[in-house]
Amino acid sequence: MTRILIVEDEASMLQGLKDNLEFEGYEVDTAADGKTGLDKIISNQFNLVLLDVMLPHISGFDICKQARKDGISTPIILLTAKGEEIDKVLGLELGADDYITKPFSLRELLARIKAILRRSIPDSGTQNLTDEVIIGKLKIDFKNYEATTGGNEVKMTSKEFDILRYLYNNVNKTVHRDDIMSSVWEIDYDVTTRTVDNFILKLRQKIEMDPNHPKIIQTIHGIGYRLVI
Repeated sequence: MTRILIVEDEASMLQGLKDNLEFEGYEVDTAADGKTGLDKIISNQFNLVLLDVMLPHISGFDICKQARKDGISTPIILLTAKGEEIDKVLGLELGADDYITKPFSLRELLARIKAILRRSIPDSGTQNLTDEVIIGKLKIDFKNYEATTGGNEVKMTSKEFDILRYLYNNVNKTVHRDDIMSSVWEIDYDVTTRTVDNFILKLRQKIEMDPNHPKIIQTIHGIGYRLVI
């Protein structure tokens, strides 16, 4: 059964989300503060985390940052009452997979959850990806979201895998930044260029022999990127 963790300090919202997600057939765990939420993310295996930004003890941004630092690639959807552009950018740069601004409809949230789960949970009946491919320094297993170099695991977020997979599916072709964003996140962002560029920078650090002079993920100025292998 798909397991979802909700980290939310507003009791009525926490209970409402839990009830609705359980009605949809998900197994749900909860935390009402940042410290408890981070402890559960680190010590348990979840398929997805719904993470409020404004939390007691530890903020959602700091939880997201720490989880990614510890190599936890579980998809994270940020729940935020803030609509400013900088908050959206910061959340994505810290490793969140999506965000939804309060107040939101249950229908929209469920659609976001299902979209992310489709991408993050392997489905052998519908996917036909090559089991393993070599991209620069990395051996990539897209089906199981695993990356290694020299036999050692390389930590990557699910969003990094999704962007790399999109580039690989369009190998040797120029892809626009807007196309990467719409294909990977499936929603509209006002911060497309900066967000994509920062994820590309992180991928280059893991793939390229010399990230300062990339040869594999090439920049096509004014347009986007090209994966060359």
